Amino acid sequence: MLATMPQPDVPAETTTALSSTTLNSTTLSSTTLNSTTLSSDDFRVPIDDRYFEDYRPAAVYEYGYLTVTEAEILEFARRFDPQPIHIDPGFAAAGPFGGLIASGWHTASMMMRLFADHYLSRVASLASPGIDELRWPYPVRPGDTLRVRATVVESRRSLSKPDRGIIKTLAEAVNQDGRTVMRLTAINFLRVRPAHDA
Repeated sequence: MLATMPQPDVPAETTTALSSTTLNSTTLSSTTLNSTTLSSDDFRVPIDDRYFEDYRPAAVYEYGYLTVTEAEILEFARRFDPQPIHIDPGFAAAGPFGGLIASGWHTASMMMRLFADHYLSRVASLASPGIDELRWPYPVRPGDTLRVRATVVESRRSLSKPDRGIIKTLAEAVNQDGRTVMRLTAINFLRVRPAHDA
């Protein structure tokens, strides 16, 4: 039986509890998601009015939290990454990590949830051509609580398509102990703000 990990202290007035997704035959069960802005300085505009110009280089934003259970780690891995360290607690206990760990792809999915909920514009995002430098420097374990830190590292207008720009973001998933469990550089195309809104 796993011990319950303590939740980070989050002021009640800043926490927004989101409803859970119900498990059915085609969806994974949801993690515990109490998601809010953790940064002292967030974007000046809401996510549904956020455009290319709002992503300023060197700005840093943090959002959280999301807690993962052993059942969710097992479920994800059985479906998508059935390696013994992710699906067999007995094997994992004797393995290199001394216990069950989440698939890196599960970690990436959890980080993406926070990234999409809080950082990535809902009106200007034009998808992504990919990511660079994906790393998992520390494992995610049952009971871990994650937050995402997003740092805008580059912002430039497209030369060939003037209605959009390219944003590069260093995205890091950080656990309750302050350890970075995943990092990557995300590349996103975003529309520029329409002239009538400028």
